[in-house]
Amino acid sequence: MTSGTLAYVFGAGKAVVSTPYWHAQELLSEERGVLVPFRDSKAIAEGVSGLLHDPSRMEAIRRDAYAIGRTMIWPAVARRYLQTFQKARADRKSGFSMPRAAFAGWTLGSRPSELPPLRLDHIIRMSDGTGIFQHAIFNVPNFHEGYCTDDNARAYILCNLLDEVGGESPEESLAGHATNYLAFLAAALDYESGRFRNFMSHGRQWLEVAGSEDSHARALWALGTGVGRSGDEGHRRLCEQLFMKGLGVVAEFTSPRAWNFALLGIHEYQRRFPGEKKTSLLRGHLVSRLLMLWEEYATEDWLWFEASLTYDNARFCQALILSGQSMRDEGSLAIGLKSLRWLTSLQKTQAGCFRPIGSNGFYKKDGARADFDQQPLEALAMISACHEAFAATEDVAWTHEAWRAFEWFLGRNDLGLPLYDFSTGGCSDGLHCDRVSENQGAESSLAFHLALVEMNRAEHLIPPAPIAA
Repeated sequence: MTSGTLAYVFGAGKAVVSTPYWHAQELLSEERGVLVPFRDSKAIAEGVSGLLHDPSRMEAIRRDAYAIGRTMIWPAVARRYLQTFQKARADRKSGFSMPRAAFAGWTLGSRPSELPPLRLDHIIRMSDGTGIFQHAIFNVPNFHEGYCTDDNARAYILCNLLDEVGGESPEESLAGHATNYLAFLAAALDYESGRFRNFMSHGRQWLEVAGSEDSHARALWALGTGVGRSGDEGHRRLCEQLFMKGLGVVAEFTSPRAWNFALLGIHEYQRRFPGEKKTSLLRGHLVSRLLMLWEEYATEDWLWFEASLTYDNARFCQALILSGQSMRDEGSLAIGLKSLRWLTSLQKTQAGCFRPIGSNGFYKKDGARADFDQQPLEALAMISACHEAFAATEDVAWTHEAWRAFEWFLGRNDLGLPLYDFSTGGCSDGLHCDRVSENQGAESSLAFHLALVEMNRAEHLIPPAPIAA
């Protein structure tokens, strides 16, 4: 045993004790295994015994070794070759108009000189005269699944943010679709009940009487954005009408995430109507409910608003940071920042990658954390919350965390695989334990483009600075 490895099998993976030949040094670095001297049987025995007597360490090593090992299997290697060819093709195509650095060189140690260029052809491909389709089969719209208010709300927010930053080429603009996304939201509202419906078939039939509280509040968020940011007077007036009509039922909602989305919508609405009484009263009510959750669930080692971390987590922090500033409530602002610091500490690997809470089980207090399936919405939410934290504190560490989350889309993640497809302009629906999803639905693709717009907007305000992983 002068150059080989000895492996102890535990569960589905392996905890490895090896002599330090070159490949083992690379593979087992960063606590993915145990290296022992050549020709030293005693050291090998001690390495194996040490793992057997420390199950937690052995499990951590097993998990990390398994994760990096999955990036080296032949299908993963083949995919990365293909992605490299696709990137090279896209770089060559875009290089005629805008040369840019190779994205593979992006690290947390140096700020990239340029963000990826805006490429909206997949969003346009996913849209028609009704709105944007929910899902895709690979990069092809899935007509069978129809449309939803959630995604049309996200698409309308994107249109308004793009109008502010500019830079769209005429042939790749969402300007013509913005009216369709807003018309979808208008059709989704049941004026009698004041509730938004969510799911619509491809045949334009609503599939429910009322949608979820979350989808209702996302619609309000989009409409508030239209009120506060749209340069189209007709859009602004319709958004104001729909926003106020849908606002009344929110006080009775029980979903904390719906409270967050509604608070974000109120913040956008008050960009045009600061201090408006009805929205101010509701904002105070919703913030109080979030603070009650904090009092109920937060402990010294669990700084959160619920007994579990699930989806759109950073929106809690963002909503309190924005509302705390607007209300001049230092307590709410402090809790928003404190909870965001804790969340960023949880959503980070030892190697410095962003690792959101996985949707395949989430993370219950005192329970096991799900590392996969990682969702693009979590990276977007973290970017948004960190940018608001920077705006509130001017602490550049928050911009570093935003860059960390954005790089997740581009391949700085557990598998080292990009979710953003440079060849189509779409984004994978998620990161699994062994691969990226092959489908590029509306939610994930909109999440990437919203994140890109936010990074572009912040780039004009935040100076570059190096950061250690």
